[in-house]
Amino acid sequence: MAALKLTLESLQVIDAIDRKGSYAAAAEELHRVPSALTYSVQKLEQDLDVLVFDRRGHRAQLTEAGRELLDEGRHLLRAAGELECRVKRVATGWETELRIAVDTVIAVPRLFPLVEAFYAQGSGTRLRITTEVLGGNWDALAGNRADLVFGASGEAPPGGGYTSKLLGWRDHVYAVAPTHPLASEAGALKREQILAHRAVAVGDSSRSLAPRSVGLLTGQDVLTVPDMAAKVAAQVAGLGSGYLPAGVAVPLAKAGKLVIKQTQEAATAGNLYYAWRTADRGKALRWFVKRMEDEKVRAEVLEPM
Repeated sequence: MAALKLTLESLQVIDAIDRKGSYAAAAEELHRVPSALTYSVQKLEQDLDVLVFDRRGHRAQLTEAGRELLDEGRHLLRAAGELECRVKRVATGWETELRIAVDTVIAVPRLFPLVEAFYAQGSGTRLRITTEVLGGNWDALAGNRADLVFGASGEAPPGGGYTSKLLGWRDHVYAVAPTHPLASEAGALKREQILAHRAVAVGDSSRSLAPRSVGLLTGQDVLTVPDMAAKVAAQVAGLGSGYLPAGVAVPLAKAGKLVIKQTQEAATAGNLYYAWRTADRGKALRWFVKRMEDEKVRAEVLEPM
């Protein structure tokens, strides 16, 4: 049988370069030197007799053939990763890697005490923490990008197969910068007043599920930012208005950086959940789920920074 010219390692290299946009950034992620990645790509191109990257621009761009290779290759990478995890689970019950997605309404460092306690178990399971927004949490579970999510909101994807439990809730308040036109308006803000001004929203990170929005009015101008920290900063800067978690907005209002306004259509407390795929039984997942049964732990996770 002829030796395969395509390896998982070469696919990992191409995937990293495509996601990071450069050989240097990909090398840093893979803990290798850029020259090693250059050699890997050139060897693959030579073996397959195709050009994978178009090198004419400043950013590494996949050719049409390279894009096809990577799109299909990512299926192989996911399958190989899942196989690795299944083999380890069969042998020890511990996952090779546990992927945790955290909604940007939660400060990731709030999970670090949990992470520290988990590492003390000496399981050998690697942890990968990523952030998602709104429906992106459910999308991460459905698309197998995450094994456990913190801060999911709304309903789970149709079809079932997920277990979710209440993490807690967040009261929201409508906040604007002191210099914003709405800051000086008397009384509770009407829908028409809010609609006349730009909103700041965090973009839903869903890839496959339909994206969701919260607190936006139809026809309203919107500045979309990548995470909650950016939303807060944009509203403090007076670039727009919108609802913010009370735990974040109230201290900023006391510091004179925001003004909290009443609205005729009051915001309700937003329930947040932690969730996982029901069929998953790995020990690392079960360890985190067990720890989240502690009300004190749940409260600490939701504390603003």
